[in-house]
Amino acid sequence: MEIIKKTMKIGKDDPRKIWHAAKVGLALTLVSLFYYFRPLYDGFGQSAIWAVLTVVVVFEFTAGATLSKCLNRGFATLLAGALGVGAKYFADLFGKGEPIVLGFLVFTLGAVGTFTRFFPHMKRKYDYGILIFVLTFSLVTVSGYRVDEILELAHQRLTTILVGAATCMIISLVVCPVWAGEDLHKLVCGNLDKLASFLEGFGSEYFSFSEMDEESEKASIKDKGFLQAYKTVLNSKAIEESLANFAWWEPGHGSFRLRHPWKQYLKIGVLARECACHFQALTSYFNSNPQAPTEFHKRIEEACTRMSLESSKALKELASSIKTITQPSSSAAETHLQNSRIAIDDFKAILATTKTSLLSNKLDLLEIFPAITVASILIDVINCVDKISAAVEELSVKAHFKKVKNKESSPSPEKQPQQQLLHRGIVKPVVEDIEDGDSVVIEICGATMAAVAEVNSPGGKKGEAQKECV
Repeated sequence: MEIIKKTMKIGKDDPRKIWHAAKVGLALTLVSLFYYFRPLYDGFGQSAIWAVLTVVVVFEFTAGATLSKCLNRGFATLLAGALGVGAKYFADLFGKGEPIVLGFLVFTLGAVGTFTRFFPHMKRKYDYGILIFVLTFSLVTVSGYRVDEILELAHQRLTTILVGAATCMIISLVVCPVWAGEDLHKLVCGNLDKLASFLEGFGSEYFSFSEMDEESEKASIKDKGFLQAYKTVLNSKAIEESLANFAWWEPGHGSFRLRHPWKQYLKIGVLARECACHFQALTSYFNSNPQAPTEFHKRIEEACTRMSLESSKALKELASSIKTITQPSSSAAETHLQNSRIAIDDFKAILATTKTSLLSNKLDLLEIFPAITVASILIDVINCVDKISAAVEELSVKAHFKKVKNKESSPSPEKQPQQQLLHRGIVKPVVEDIEDGDSVVIEICGATMAAVAEVNSPGGKKGEAQKECV
């Protein structure tokens, strides 16, 4: 019953895994026909087993991983087989020294191939191909020493391996394909959402001065999943790199083109983990706030909460942009970041006034130091969010994200009536120190708008014009 429950849970969490198991079974059934049907068996003989082995080895969960292994195995087998046959005929020229020559060639290519796997670029994309190359060359060279029809043997093995690889590729791409690129896309979006959820709830959590003891408070924090979800972001590096590598092999599909900038997702992932590291530091201060709020905590609460909330809103805008594959709204994300910077300025102003109190010994430094540290970490988080915004903007340009047109465009300030401008605070009227006969000239954004109010003085003279730039 426990196995049945676990099986049902895995199927509900990701139904694609059920389809993957069915696809592997289908591929094995098709290639096993080389044994079941006599005409096919007579053409390939015992080498037909290589088709079955190929399916078992190369069929992976995602289409990109399957394509990567199939292409690596196909080209490595072709090249190693050709070199193995050539090595056999070359060693025949030395007569009795043939075993020595073959041994030297196996040693040389085996050593060179193995050392090539240490190169980072080769390790990342062609590691499996190099492994198959060394294996195939060794098998063909060693077994060919006791076999006379080496060409026929190599042809049968190569053909059956290619048939098995082709079967895996076709089934993986046609029957309910699982795209590594799409999984990477969703993973990055989900990570940004988790960061946003943490920031959204951090302000109210940190400044909630409860009467709970330390153990109860820790248990309460663990019960709130949004304060713990960021930890999965810290451990996402290996998954992101693996998915980006497999996505590189996939053809264009859906909204993703053939040369989609998958490396840019890795850049966003690095910045997201940097941001999550700051969150790790913030969580250590949950229990450092006093049970009763101090005067300093009350003064910085609004600024810190605004920093946290506005950064959260900016991250949500960026995550939504990636999720919908649309260019990020510069006005929305930038507005939230700008509000965060304003909150930073407010905090600095509060901190400046606090210095005077510290000098006069009105505040205890040990009491306010944790709160200052939390605010400084929030400032670092805002800087990280700013970098993430720039990275998402770069991704939208390289990946040709769709542009979203604003349905309602606000009229320009020049076309708005003067009364509306005054109401919105764009123009601040100059009403002080204006004497009879004076003129007022107001310049808005480099364009001069003259609002001239002339009142004839008793002497009939006009005063000098006053100018104010808004």
